[in-house]
Amino acid sequence: MIRLKKIALAALPLLVLLGACSSAKRQNVNKDGKSLSEAMAKTIMERFPFPIENNSRNLKWTYETGVYLTGISQVWKRTGNGEYFAYVQRCMDDFIEEDGSIKTYKFADYNLDNVRNGYNLLMLYKVTGKKKYYTAAQTLRKQLQEQPRTKGGSYWHKKIYPWQVWLDGLYMAMPFYTEWAADFDDYEAFNDIADQFTDIEKHARDEKTGLIYHGWDESKEQLWADKVTGNSPNFWGRAMGWYGMAMVDVLDYFPKDHPKRQEILDVLNRFAAGIKNAQDKKSGLWYQVMDKPDGKGNYLEASGSSMFVYTLAKAVRMGYIDASYDKVAQKGYDGIKKEFLVWDEQGNLHLNGTVSVAGLGGKPYRDGSYDYYLSEKVVQDDPKGAGAFMMAANEMELRDIPQTGKGKTVVLDNFFNNEFRNNILGKKESFHYVWNEWDNNGFGLFGEHFRYAGAKTETLKEGPTAQNLASANVYIIVDPDTKKETEYPNYMQAPYIQNIVEWVKNGGVLLLMANDSSNAELPHFNDLARQFGIQFKSELKNPVTGKQFDMGLIEIAAGNPVFPLGATTYLKEISTLDVKEPAKAVVNHNGDVVMATAKLGKGSVFAVGDPWLYNEYVDGRKLPAKFQNLKAAQQLIQWLLKQSK
Repeated sequence: MIRLKKIALAALPLLVLLGACSSAKRQNVNKDGKSLSEAMAKTIMERFPFPIENNSRNLKWTYETGVYLTGISQVWKRTGNGEYFAYVQRCMDDFIEEDGSIKTYKFADYNLDNVRNGYNLLMLYKVTGKKKYYTAAQTLRKQLQEQPRTKGGSYWHKKIYPWQVWLDGLYMAMPFYTEWAADFDDYEAFNDIADQFTDIEKHARDEKTGLIYHGWDESKEQLWADKVTGNSPNFWGRAMGWYGMAMVDVLDYFPKDHPKRQEILDVLNRFAAGIKNAQDKKSGLWYQVMDKPDGKGNYLEASGSSMFVYTLAKAVRMGYIDASYDKVAQKGYDGIKKEFLVWDEQGNLHLNGTVSVAGLGGKPYRDGSYDYYLSEKVVQDDPKGAGAFMMAANEMELRDIPQTGKGKTVVLDNFFNNEFRNNILGKKESFHYVWNEWDNNGFGLFGEHFRYAGAKTETLKEGPTAQNLASANVYIIVDPDTKKETEYPNYMQAPYIQNIVEWVKNGGVLLLMANDSSNAELPHFNDLARQFGIQFKSELKNPVTGKQFDMGLIEIAAGNPVFPLGATTYLKEISTLDVKEPAKAVVNHNGDVVMATAKLGKGSVFAVGDPWLYNEYVDGRKLPAKFQNLKAAQQLIQWLLKQSK
């Protein structure tokens, strides 16, 4: 258990001592039935409200904020609860001026810690389109362009720490750097990103344990640095945690065909082996100083343990490491719940056991010794620990989603729906119902939930052929273009229809999502739908005036063959359906068929007259909470994937 004497009482008004909590208070959900990640998010959001008012605390641009906002952002994507997104936005709006300048940020410090919040800025820019977030993120990218480096090209951790590379810095900068490169076609950056991981591993990895030292001084001048290797003396748990989380988050955006991607995967696999070997066999947790479990005063530490659970669980889910590591992650998570989580009398969740800070050098000087790492305070609800725990808990909660999509590929059409716009750099980009679009019009969240179910998501930019459909288990066609949307639209023609029908007969699963006739090209689209006994009517139903959202309400009762749990859904300005054999209505509203399915050969079809699962109606930011489009999307995803054999 955590040593009570190490808990900083004065700094934490929400403190509940572990010894004061009965075993009955230890549970996996709070009294409202929410998940552990949501319970921790609630605690953090109440402890750190935004905007900051009445001088309740100092406004400071810090990586700690970036860590717990990352956890809250991940919970938002899983739950579609718009309160989480709104909290992140309120926080960043406290810092970001309308011209994109960042309050309290000092460019000249060249501090990698200050880059961590770039993740939140990019998310806010992609969701809202507000230029101020892009401008602020651009400043952080400029910092990386000018950041001092070692002779081998690794970033100094800070300007005041010359020639020093800390594992912490990889997490502070690399996920943001990679996402920026992916978003704005900075392809050359990927070589640099991969080299940041391989360079520090080359210098600081211990072959015997597989662990990596906290820091490396190229100059070998620091008192903490070994005069031969330049490495710091010890393996600090949270430093290794930062490094692991950095790799799995970077791989989200690192191109799959880039030759250096495999180098990061190789580092990650060596990292995972070292973490597994260092895991405490009894508790499943990891020690503050990782290789000295029997050292005097050494203790099991919460933030590093949470980071390792997150890294291993996500790496397994994404297929980066062997599935056997799932047991390591589960044992670690069970240990966290048993050792560190407590509930107070109000039903709020708290995380004990996080070391408040650890560094190298500075004033007073931190020598990296064993005694130094044990001298820092251990506290409750530290934002770094809470943020890491939210990520770990959220990742473990994703495992509750049936992995129906394992080994399956979901292909989204970008040929019949083929609209373009210029991005902020003036470059043409595809938009409107595409996977990588997070504004109101995109399928960012829909695609994320397909991936949560284990499926791969891909995009087809050409007309469907037997060859390019061969690897698709599910094929989605949404809102085919009219001339109003695309100067030269690609219409559904007979050869395409034949290819799609044969693919369905052979076991393919087709999702057709139309729109009302003024916004979708229905005549040619109906030539395809007719093959399955479905026709989209040239009409507009469910009009909605302003914010009278109930006008768009369609209730799906529990027990529905596609939506067994039911859902209160929102569909606005839709085309209803005419159906005949082999099609069957599955959702009716006011005497109209709204959704239908069909079987043909070995395959299945689902049709609906609206693209109703785009971000605007599933991400929780616009619709009242009673609408459950994301819940419906999750059920539809499972149905589609189950139809594919």
